[in-house]
Amino acid sequence: MHKIKVIIPAYNEADSITHVINDIPKVVDEIIVVNNNSTDKTEENARKAGATVLNEKNKGYGNACLKGLEYIANTPEKPNIIVFLDGDYSDYPEELTKIVAPIIEKDIDFVIGARIKSLREVGSMTMPQIFGNWLATSLMKLFFRATFTDLGPFRAIKYDKLLMLNMIDKTYGWTVEMQLKVLKQKFTYLEVPVNYRNRIGVSKVSGTIKGAIFAGVKILSWIFKYSIKK
Repeated sequence: MHKIKVIIPAYNEADSITHVINDIPKVVDEIIVVNNNSTDKTEENARKAGATVLNEKNKGYGNACLKGLEYIANTPEKPNIIVFLDGDYSDYPEELTKIVAPIIEKDIDFVIGARIKSLREVGSMTMPQIFGNWLATSLMKLFFRATFTDLGPFRAIKYDKLLMLNMIDKTYGWTVEMQLKVLKQKFTYLEVPVNYRNRIGVSKVSGTIKGAIFAGVKILSWIFKYSIKK
């Protein structure tokens, strides 16, 4: 029997977090929401919905994910699979079973929910996001012969393999760091097409010019760093 835990980094997602938690399939053993210095009712709403809530005052997507992993490391029963999911309700949490299926059924190490165009709601990804995804995955293909098409945040990975990656990025580079390290370690990976909709609220990354630029710089710096290490 596979034990699955979900980590949801959340910053000011009071309006969406309950929907996300409620739509997560019952096969999940624990839902961990990492409240990343929110100023609204994200923490309160997540607790009411039944999630384990952690508080991480240092802002940053990676910081929140690392906080969730620190908590799991100190629990007596370790999971077999970790799923990462955003708290803005842009992904369809009920598709989690589709994300973990290749790990459970085919022993794949790492699975990404790929936000393919035909399954995306109009306007759900901004032009900077679409271009950034294309550029990053094209560079990974060029340097590492990777087959990734997306940096999608909805992803699942075997817990023991995740520990081997020694993740360190504290902000927007978290997703691409994971993918690059999966390639470096020669882990098996797969993309599964997922639906994607317009998020509830304003994006902290793509919704601002500063956020989009900073995310782009972080992503490219990780890729070039690893291309040099080859």
